[in-house]
Amino acid sequence: MLRAALSLALLAMTLPAQTRLVEGRADSAVRVIIYESLQCGDCTTFRKRMDERLLPKYAARVAFEHRDFPLAKHAWSRPAAVASRHFQTISAELALAWRRHALDHLRTITIDNFEQQLRAFATAHKTNPDAAVAALQDQKLIALVERDSAEGVARGIARTPTALVNGRPFIESFTFEEIAAAIDEALASQGTP
Repeated sequence: MLRAALSLALLAMTLPAQTRLVEGRADSAVRVIIYESLQCGDCTTFRKRMDERLLPKYAARVAFEHRDFPLAKHAWSRPAAVASRHFQTISAELALAWRRHALDHLRTITIDNFEQQLRAFATAHKTNPDAAVAALQDQKLIALVERDSAEGVARGIARTPTALVNGRPFIESFTFEEIAAAIDEALASQGTP
């Protein structure tokens, strides 16, 4: 076990950084870094809030940056994160579509049918389902997920979603008004209306 952890750590150190998965304005000084588990009910709620309220209001001015933080209690969250990394090698839009799909189907995806669900998603999105399943064993993609998770642990992240608005934490269940006020304050401090 220790050898495997050390191998992953060494692999992560030699990896080129995969471009962060960002929605909104990627070059914004105002960043909302979101640590999420793709099998998390509260993450589903936050995803809906992003799609319905945060992105329409802030996408032109704010970067919403996704980080993987699969929780141990979630049986298929880690392979879902690895699948997202695979889809990101094809396109950011496909990776985001997979993340939405996983969060929208929490009640129907299980550890037993995960690969079948992954294959169906890949087929529906005109990408190779065999490659998607094979990617679950890709050590570089696994190491990227582990790097996000380790970074989160180092920052004190323990629950999902945790959203950091320019470093200010919002943990698990928070209102649109709370996070919007922090975003507005961060924008104002940057002189961005």
